[in-house]
Amino acid sequence: MARCTSVIREDAQWLGSAPGLPLQRLCGRTLLLTGACGFLGAYVLDVLAQWNLTQERPCRILAMDNFLVGLPERIEHLRERRDIRFLAQDLVQPLALDEPVHAIFHAAGVASPTFYRRYPLETIDVNVGGTRQLLELCRTQPVEWMLHLSTSEIYGDPTPDAIPTREDYRGLVSCTGPRACYDESKRLSETLCALYHQLHGVPVRVGRPFNVYGPGQRIDDRRIVPDLMQAALRGEPLVLLSDGRATRSFCYLRDAAWAMLLILLEGRPGEAYNLGNDREEVAMLQLAETLRDVAGLPEPVQYRQSEDRHYLTDNPQRRCPDLARLRALGPFDPQVLLREGLDRTWRSYREDRP
Repeated sequence: MARCTSVIREDAQWLGSAPGLPLQRLCGRTLLLTGACGFLGAYVLDVLAQWNLTQERPCRILAMDNFLVGLPERIEHLRERRDIRFLAQDLVQPLALDEPVHAIFHAAGVASPTFYRRYPLETIDVNVGGTRQLLELCRTQPVEWMLHLSTSEIYGDPTPDAIPTREDYRGLVSCTGPRACYDESKRLSETLCALYHQLHGVPVRVGRPFNVYGPGQRIDDRRIVPDLMQAALRGEPLVLLSDGRATRSFCYLRDAAWAMLLILLEGRPGEAYNLGNDREEVAMLQLAETLRDVAGLPEPVQYRQSEDRHYLTDNPQRRCPDLARLRALGPFDPQVLLREGLDRTWRSYREDRP
């Protein structure tokens, strides 16, 4: 299951009414949102749908997905909305839109290591070919804002002197390793964005999310938070498939969505922006122990070796963003720290159980 839970609705209402986001710019405009059934796309769709309810001139939303990894039931509650048009479209196929587009929120992609290793060529296709199609669309449509969601994975495993990591860090990324289909195609997608801005003046901004988690993420996504949540829902011990010492700066989805919308509407065209939570950098063991406490599990966190011999290959040891460039755009300060974020995510998964 992957429904719109009460936690997601609470978040959407908070973001839709929070001062500081220039959403008024979208009034009366048409926004194309790709990856509309995915983790990030569906959440932003809920935020904009909630905001539209308060507007005399709502934003028209074209919600696009090919349903390769997105779940249609996640957006089923919006099917009858007159301000949203749903489009079943694979971005690697020719686009044939019959109405003008003023903004593009490009969240389509395969971000889970389990899924992008299962669909490596499809991952490359959407990241490169799909992104280029949207950039070409910007040349023929009256697009004023485009956000392309890239990833912090383009930095690879940063050297210690490059943490917190700034946007000008060039990265240490393998072009042939098990993560390469995702990491390298995202790097190339950013090259395309830079070139289309330089050559054609396309108003594209790039966002680089750092370890975003929260309600609505597929429970079978196989990234660390849904993996631990799935075990907790079953009442099983939480298991780490590593030594638990690698660190991440986990960002709750509500804070990430604020940052994404801020970059879309205030970001400088041709520029890339880190987005995430720089207030906490926690070890995987601390993450698991915090969730164990939130879920009230009696057994201690356990360690086990993954059956996948490439599970830890090219896995970064530290990940923490420098957010100075993002903060220069407007008000942004992560509001939801790890314990509260895990509690909200836990409540959402429990509500969504069949």
